[in-house]
Amino acid sequence: MTTPQHKIGSGFGARSTTQDVLHGIDLTGKLAIVTGGYSGLGRETTRALAGAGAHVVVPARRRAVAEEAVAGLGSVEVDELDLADLDSVRAFADRFVASGRPIDLMINNAGIMAAPETRVGPGWEAQFATNHLGHYALVNRLWPALAPRDRREGAREGARVVSVSSRGHQLSDIRWDDPHFERGYDKWQAYGQAKTANVLFAVRLDALGRDFGVRAFANHPGEIMTELACHLAKEEMIAAGWIDEDGNPTDRGFKTPEQGAATQVWAATSPQLAGAGGVYCEDCDIAEPRDEGPAAMGQLGDGVRTYATDPEAAARLWRLSAELTGVDAFAKAP
Repeated sequence: MTTPQHKIGSGFGARSTTQDVLHGIDLTGKLAIVTGGYSGLGRETTRALAGAGAHVVVPARRRAVAEEAVAGLGSVEVDELDLADLDSVRAFADRFVASGRPIDLMINNAGIMAAPETRVGPGWEAQFATNHLGHYALVNRLWPALAPRDRREGAREGARVVSVSSRGHQLSDIRWDDPHFERGYDKWQAYGQAKTANVLFAVRLDALGRDFGVRAFANHPGEIMTELACHLAKEEMIAAGWIDEDGNPTDRGFKTPEQGAATQVWAATSPQLAGAGGVYCEDCDIAEPRDEGPAAMGQLGDGVRTYATDPEAAARLWRLSAELTGVDAFAKAP
């Protein structure tokens, strides 16, 4: 079976920055939504897109914090959104759709990692709910703005949606028989499942959306020290080789925020991906597939596990997500 999941020789790499991948690209007149676009990689993504001329909407759980963080970055607006609360997702989407503005770029960047066992909504595991289900519901509710009628009729270039995943997807496939870890919780397995879900979401959204001009991608940003590690104890990060005894980052080659955000910005904007979609990217290129099962911590490598890009699994996850959230913009699709 052939697959588009192969490197294209983009000319960029692990140390490329957002400035590098946006060189010569003018986003004037474009509207982008960046969830969590006020801290870590999200803030750098917001800064880069706004710097290239885009108007960026930052939905944020901590609105006051977000407004302070993005002040002075350019044409940026902040609104309220808690991805773990489907009522909040609905309210934000309703407000945005009512504004009548089309979305050109959407980067599902917000997320949590290795959180202690937490239940949200009707008892959902928080990492799966926040990282995947919240974004799933958000994109489906924003569908009228992602694929407005004039864009479908060819009057506008299609939108791109980027689902920020991680090499952590290699830790776990979808636990179809127990997605909410009701039979014993493991924070890294839960994170791995959520990151696999992010990739499968992009695969299925691309399959459903391409006829409307909407293309979807997933990506691994790389290793970067950000607030994403807030749930990890200092001892864990020392044992993993991320920091030294004094709390300073080690020399293991962490990316800077500008390098870490580059792949999602590249996926959202690069003309090199015109006509492409449904693929997982890393280091500012499409990644190579790896036909292997889940790995243990400390054994994660380059590439994307084929279980995370399987179209049948992607369709199955979409159905499960629709059942759980009660939202499906493609309910009549085969």
